[in-house]
Amino acid sequence: MAAQRVRRGAADGPPMTPGQAAGTVAQLYYTSCERGLSGFAGFQFNAVSPGVTTEAMHTVESLAGYDPPRPLAESETPGQLARCPVTLCFSPAPSGPASGQGATLLHVRYVGRDSARRFGNYFAHALHAPSAEEFAAACGGRLAIEFWGSGVWTATESAHPRLPPLGGDAGPVPPGPLDARAVGEFLAGQRHAEHLEQLLAAAFQAVEGGPSVVLVDRTTDRIAHWFAAVSFLLPPALARRLSFSTYMLRPTRGRHHLIGSVPEARPEIGPDDEDAFLLFDFAAGRFPETVPVHHVVRLLTRIGVGSVRSVWSWAAEYTDGAERHPGDWHPPVAAAAAAGGIALAGPDVDAVLHWLPGATHLGSTRALVARDLWRGRPASGETQLEALARAARDGGDAILHSELVGALLQARMRAYVRGAPTATTPRPVIGSPELLSRAVELWVTLVDETDTARGRARLLLWGIDAEVAPPDALRTRVCHELAGELLRSATGSMPDPALRADVKRLVSLSAHFRAALLEGLDALLHGRAGQSALFAQFPADLLTFADLEGRPLLQEHHLLAAADRDPASSARALLSILTVRTQDFPDGDLLRALWRGTPWTHREALHLAGALPSGSPEGRGGDGALAEWFERVVSREVPDEAALRALLRLCALLAAPERRAWLRDDTAATVRRVLDLAARLEDAEDAARLAREFTGGPLPEPVRALRGMRLAGALIAAPAEPPTVPEMLNGLAFDTADRYLREVRQLVLGARGAHHPVPERLLQHVSGLTLAWYGTLALPAGHRALVEDVLAAAFHRWRADDTERLADRLRPYDAAVADAVAEHARERRAAKKGWRRLTGLSRFSRPGTDREGRARDE
Repeated sequence: MAAQRVRRGAADGPPMTPGQAAGTVAQLYYTSCERGLSGFAGFQFNAVSPGVTTEAMHTVESLAGYDPPRPLAESETPGQLARCPVTLCFSPAPSGPASGQGATLLHVRYVGRDSARRFGNYFAHALHAPSAEEFAAACGGRLAIEFWGSGVWTATESAHPRLPPLGGDAGPVPPGPLDARAVGEFLAGQRHAEHLEQLLAAAFQAVEGGPSVVLVDRTTDRIAHWFAAVSFLLPPALARRLSFSTYMLRPTRGRHHLIGSVPEARPEIGPDDEDAFLLFDFAAGRFPETVPVHHVVRLLTRIGVGSVRSVWSWAAEYTDGAERHPGDWHPPVAAAAAAGGIALAGPDVDAVLHWLPGATHLGSTRALVARDLWRGRPASGETQLEALARAARDGGDAILHSELVGALLQARMRAYVRGAPTATTPRPVIGSPELLSRAVELWVTLVDETDTARGRARLLLWGIDAEVAPPDALRTRVCHELAGELLRSATGSMPDPALRADVKRLVSLSAHFRAALLEGLDALLHGRAGQSALFAQFPADLLTFADLEGRPLLQEHHLLAAADRDPASSARALLSILTVRTQDFPDGDLLRALWRGTPWTHREALHLAGALPSGSPEGRGGDGALAEWFERVVSREVPDEAALRALLRLCALLAAPERRAWLRDDTAATVRRVLDLAARLEDAEDAARLAREFTGGPLPEPVRALRGMRLAGALIAAPAEPPTVPEMLNGLAFDTADRYLREVRQLVLGARGAHHPVPERLLQHVSGLTLAWYGTLALPAGHRALVEDVLAAAFHRWRADDTERLADRLRPYDAAVADAVAEHARERRAAKKGWRRLTGLSRFSRPGTDREGRARDE
């Protein structure tokens, strides 16, 4: 049967008394009955307490609707009716100005048939107070959900239209069995209890205007237990504003914060309702995918319903009344929990510490909060300790402040020694004498706790930066232990860049460590041979040469290690080592140590030849190796012109009489030959004779270098009789001849100036190449092509005057070719535009012969 609603005006029904007694709640019965306040049968108020206003009746009437699940709609036996969901609905008094609605708690049971034997009847028993304060007073301060199952509820019509108010002098309304203990036992047996966090977070959102929560479970009793868990965990002020209904057939039509339903009702959240409702279906195991869970929700859930009421009572000491959102409640709840000895998580502590500086309403209580946090979390980090120390100071607790400052010093010291990323640079300990003494004690304690090389290095650095002087004997011991560990692990460079940086800084700042390191090095190098790689452990700037003053062995190994890292500095290192040794010449072991058997470069040899003293190496530190090393560098390959210049300068130094004792006889002969040939190349009187100097038998490497890099240019610069050029060209090595022809071609191509005649010596060489072309000399194909390019440029690109000069040079040796060249010059002179190819010389062949000089058939 559809519920009939009887709308009544304020004047309908029996008159109401002007008001309701303070501290009481009015009762209202609403059902389908024959006798009621309306005067006719149907849904109406069966009875109400005196003083109930029309607005209150409208509120109850709007809340009292009930639709049973379809399978239970025709229930009529007591057993069937007991299976029907029970509605406990609470509508708190609105916040802000009084609206006249008050606070209403409504209990609805399905009673099956009405007096006309029609199904669909229900009985609503409501409690109403004009304000939240009066409702709370009448109910003994209990939350609305605690009246689930209360003995005050009835589903029986009243024979009298007047109902007595409850509360007041008669005592608070009796609650039901749903207390914290019962809820805790319920939660302990739930397989989906882990979703309580999400449910509580969703309730927070709902009270703040977020989506309503629809909770589905097998029975309304179970739903009431879930609602009770949320209500107990919420801040009491929010819990009193929490509206709920334990059962609705169509939950999406409700506007309560919490709405219950059962599986038989088949509640569904459609796409259009997803933004307005969050579904927690504990019966089917379906829950929202994401519900933001604030840390205060996690803290409250961890505290649990069994202890949370005590925490909320303690929290009143820390609140200022402005709390609205979860983030506002988090610090006072965490502070209260800490005061009760409840362990806090990191975010809880952070929330309190962030809140304390601005919580001026706490006054000296700030120091108490700091003490509670400190006792609950003695291993707090630096940032937290700093905040606790400030709170203790602001709260006026000098003893706690001193204790926290000491703990902060310890935390900073341990973090620095550990090399933590957040470690701060130590500052001088300039506080009280007690703090300085504490710093020394901590330093001594950490000596035994620190078991890594980097930790010991940073411990020593901390003492230096903090200006804390530990016992001298202990500091010396730590320095020697660290130095010994670093030296024992000297198998290469330090792999840890952080350790390398710390040790480098420690060496520069600590005379104690520097002395310990030097003593250890000295003992190790004198005690065992083959320790030259020891210095490779340290970067070049860790131990400077000046640090090793008075320790020649260490200085020598330092120089060797530096040269190993930078081979280009080997020559400088050799001279420095000789100075350290106070000897004039190196021996073979030293040379091999620096160059590992690789011969000197020409530049290194030149540097050393200029720096070593003159005279014989015998008896002055040398052992004959010097002669071998100079022989190797003189005979090594010369890769480029720069190396050749260095070699020639080296030979000039080695040729001096005072250095003759450095060289073997064959090396000295090579040096003299190189210098002699270099001089001939500079001022040769005849190209053909100069070329012959570089022929005949194997040539030493320096001579081959001179031939390959300088001979071609020297030949062109030297005078040349034309008939000797073919012979010279035939005797040159292939690469030298190739370079010679290319350089001649380049000069011929460049000799085109209108006012500058072709140089005489170039004219001589071109004349010789012309004779080679028309003669019987057999040239390789590549060289013939180069000669052809030379003659093409000379015959067709030179000025006619220079071509005539070329004919004059040729005439004494080959008149026919000379005449042809001269005729070509005349034709060019007579041409009006450009040049014309001379028929007889178009292929550079003698008249009556082919290009290779063979006679042609007439």
